[in-house]
Amino acid sequence: MMDLSFYKDKKILITGHTGFKGTWMCEALVMAGADVTGYALEPPTQPSLFVLCGLEDRIHSVTGDIRNLEQLRAVFQEVQPEIVIHMAAQPIVRESYKHPVYTYETNVMGTVNVLECVRLTDSARSVINVTTDKVYKNLEWEWGYRENEELNGYDPYSNSKSCSELVTDSYKNAFFTERDIAVTTCRAGNVIGGGDFAVDRIIPDCIRAAQMGKDIIVRNPYSTRPYQHVLEPVMAYLMVAQRQYQDKALAGCYNVGPDEADCMTTGELVSLFCEKWNEAGGKKVDWKNEHDGGPHEAGFLKLDCSKIKKTFAWKPKWHVDKTMEMIVEWTNAYLAQADVSECMRKQICEFCE
Repeated sequence: MMDLSFYKDKKILITGHTGFKGTWMCEALVMAGADVTGYALEPPTQPSLFVLCGLEDRIHSVTGDIRNLEQLRAVFQEVQPEIVIHMAAQPIVRESYKHPVYTYETNVMGTVNVLECVRLTDSARSVINVTTDKVYKNLEWEWGYRENEELNGYDPYSNSKSCSELVTDSYKNAFFTERDIAVTTCRAGNVIGGGDFAVDRIIPDCIRAAQMGKDIIVRNPYSTRPYQHVLEPVMAYLMVAQRQYQDKALAGCYNVGPDEADCMTTGELVSLFCEKWNEAGGKKVDWKNEHDGGPHEAGFLKLDCSKIKKTFAWKPKWHVDKTMEMIVEWTNAYLAQADVSECMRKQICEFCE
């Protein structure tokens, strides 16, 4: 059970709050009665989950670029946050091949800027830097990566996130060791859930194809990934932020991923989507394999989450079968023009029970 009552009236600053994962986090924190400030670019997709939820009217939402240290610093000075959750990033592997400089500027210097603002803000007590399972040097082995493995992502996105980890470690050593600031990096596996409209992500691609009554095109059906519902990492980040706020000794770095059974190939995941979608009465949908010769992507990648399980008695709540049911439920609410924010709150309550 996740108890969000700790967050009532806490001042939280979230970067990247207009994104998919950021929107789910804001919805959960608003339900908890937190004082939420978000700092991010305009929503990255059209349609946008953030806009659909009307969150701009329910939190203090600042439009800004994390590469702009002066603006970010002014927001920190105004808000005086106690807890900072850094999620702003250029998050797409394929985009990082097209725009490597922008990817490094955002994911590396953006992290520097956030941590510099933390350094200069006396109110800050607890910081989470959200990275990715792709920070590890991927040797395509069969066991999961542990937190002490080598960090050296292959592509510009993954590598920039490896750099973000190193920047965080340096700031911790140089500036935060002697201060009452707990800083943790969280490395999450592939996140899926209702309301993701991004390009080059498998579940949004499935939903777009299903809406149009077309076959789903799958580029790499044999790539194995750790898939988890968006609420799994969101609640894990909030749990770690709370616990290290209360006990700085718990800060560190943690993998956040599903159990072994939920590490599956992309083809298996898409087949499960088709099954749940067809059961829910949508237009019948199927998929086909069309490898397009795109840039390098890892063939096999999973995490060993023993550390977070042992430290916090944490464990994944929803397996991938339940996760897919929640995705189809949200999508059908959206297509029926129902209140998607209400659907999210229902799912958050169910998850926290």
